[in-house]
Amino acid sequence: MPLPFLTADRPFDATTDDVALPFDDHDNWRRPYRPGPWRVAAAALLLLLASFILITAMIIAFAGALPGAATCLAVALLAIAASLRILRMGAWVSRHGVRRVGLLRTGTTPWDRITAVRTVQQPVRWLGLPRTVQGQALVLVLRQGEPLPLLTDHNADFLSRAEAFGRAADAVEVWGDEYRTD
Repeated sequence: MPLPFLTADRPFDATTDDVALPFDDHDNWRRPYRPGPWRVAAAALLLLLASFILITAMIIAFAGALPGAATCLAVALLAIAASLRILRMGAWVSRHGVRRVGLLRTGTTPWDRITAVRTVQQPVRWLGLPRTVQGQALVLVLRQGEPLPLLTDHNADFLSRAEAFGRAADAVEVWGDEYRTD
């Protein structure tokens, strides 16, 4: 017997799960797509490794070697921080511009420096590795400088998820059309 109930923002059976809510604050940074399975799997494996390192630190601490336990604890905390950063990586948009969050660096490009946001066919890096394959990329065309790739269909969020890439690219293009000043 199906239970007819509603979730907080849409009906239970709704298929449009990436639609912005009408009360969303456009001043807050938001990712216009969900993290992909490759990104989530990498973060989960890193968290699993961190749990084993924490167990090792506990065993070493009970054995009485506190400097070794402190070293293991520091390595585990570094692995946890890296896994959280991996989950946070990607493109974020707000009324202020586009933010590219990487593993070690974050860069923000204001909308007034962007002349166009478009999807192009070009060689893209496969899962961020040096190997390139032919694919699609969402690029930001800046007033000065060369186009800046924002998303690709072969990164950790969109590998084997072409329609998710299309939805995310369309969402960023809509944000760009709304807030870009030409």
